[in-house]
Amino acid sequence: MKLASYNIQYGKGKDSCFDLDRIVSELGDPDLIALQEVETTTERTGMLHQGEEIARRLDHMHWVYGPGIDVDASEIVDGKPTHRRRQFGNMVLSRWPILSSINHTLPKIALRNIFHLQRTLVETVIDAPSGPIRFCSVHLDHVSTDTRMPQVAYMRDLMLRGHERGSSIGGAVSGPEWADRPAPPQPMSAIVMGDMNFTPEGAEYTYLLGDVSPNHGRTIRAHGLADAWVLSGHEEGEGDTLPREGRAPRRIDHCFVTTDLADAVTAMEIGSAAQGSDHQPIFVTLDL
Repeated sequence: MKLASYNIQYGKGKDSCFDLDRIVSELGDPDLIALQEVETTTERTGMLHQGEEIARRLDHMHWVYGPGIDVDASEIVDGKPTHRRRQFGNMVLSRWPILSSINHTLPKIALRNIFHLQRTLVETVIDAPSGPIRFCSVHLDHVSTDTRMPQVAYMRDLMLRGHERGSSIGGAVSGPEWADRPAPPQPMSAIVMGDMNFTPEGAEYTYLLGDVSPNHGRTIRAHGLADAWVLSGHEEGEGDTLPREGRAPRRIDHCFVTTDLADAVTAMEIGSAAQGSDHQPIFVTLDL
């Protein structure tokens, strides 16, 4: 199973050109894709629905889109509104059917002096050949640990206890309109990928994965989360997914898996040659 995640910066590349074809080509041919900063109906990107445009270019894949920002972009024409929404959020694409999806609104603290966005996590259940698996695309807050930590706590709880909540529908079927197919499962096994805006040196990373013991290294919990980058043989502090000239490397785009999947992770790499965004895509391989 090949996974990819890419903060596409609404298609704006390092050359300041907007090019969704370049984004799609840099993704390659993975089975599951998590995208962030996908937008709709803005002048800078030609008033397009970028989710639909990306899906049209990857028409062999199933997809869902989950905006965090969703504001009015309609106009009155001949006395009637044209229904348009200006949206900004995350996307999941899958080679296999997406049995269910939930767009989770993450905690947000109103700020007075800094541009600030509502963030979301798109949780899906994928009908993978190896069995149903939860796959999530997330974009956490960019401002500070203070604004980000409540979101990290929500994400950890969702990843580790989401199966207790169950899927979006379940229990006794109320009528024939819901009985045409089985209720979607809500498995324990889960993967979350995305732009998380923290490095392994941050408090957020420790909160998610465990503390560092002087004698034993990172204290990964038996029922917890593990970093696919480390599982595939890299050091925590290696890697750069947001390169900037004159600045130390920063790995802030991550893939975390529930520890029951840890032994399945065989490889992870950063697409360091990609030019389609200010971020670099990340790629993970699992043997399931």
